[in-house]
Amino acid sequence: MKKQKYTVRNAKPYEFDEIGKLMVKVYSQLDGFPKESEQPEYYKMLANIGELTKKPETELLVAVTDKEKIGGGVVYFSDMQYYGSGGAATQEKNASGFRLLAVDTAIRGQGIGKLLVNECIQKAIRLKQSQVVIHSTKAMKIAWKMYEELGFKRSEDLDFMQGKLPVFGFRLLLK
Repeated sequence: MKKQKYTVRNAKPYEFDEIGKLMVKVYSQLDGFPKESEQPEYYKMLANIGELTKKPETELLVAVTDKEKIGGGVVYFSDMQYYGSGGAATQEKNASGFRLLAVDTAIRGQGIGKLLVNECIQKAIRLKQSQVVIHSTKAMKIAWKMYEELGFKRSEDLDFMQGKLPVFGFRLLLK
């Protein structure tokens, strides 16, 4: 299969359902991640991912081909008070964050996740933020490795529990 070129842009409202389905599919297939029956509200939030864009300072970014085929998405927050996680992350100042990164399992390994993360980092730099805050779980081994390769460092002060699931905080210092 020929490698497609992807660009990142803000998702359009008519794409929200498709992105939500992609998010549910990706997260439900993670080995060791809670299933929909264990965390129905979390999966409802994933399915309705476009609703997050109603919060101020919140964008749903999507990686698309020149034919508008969606390869992945992520939610970017330019103000951490809207980030919506557990723990202390929502108290972070002069910080951006992103959550809910998902890449279509059929096209992994093409750099789509990195493309989405780099766009979030560039947005934070343009806003002159001092850091980017994120979270990951043990089930997200591939993403976790990518975050570390991009310079994110573990920040235990941002860790929290999502039900029985440990969620681990990371920071990328920009200044």
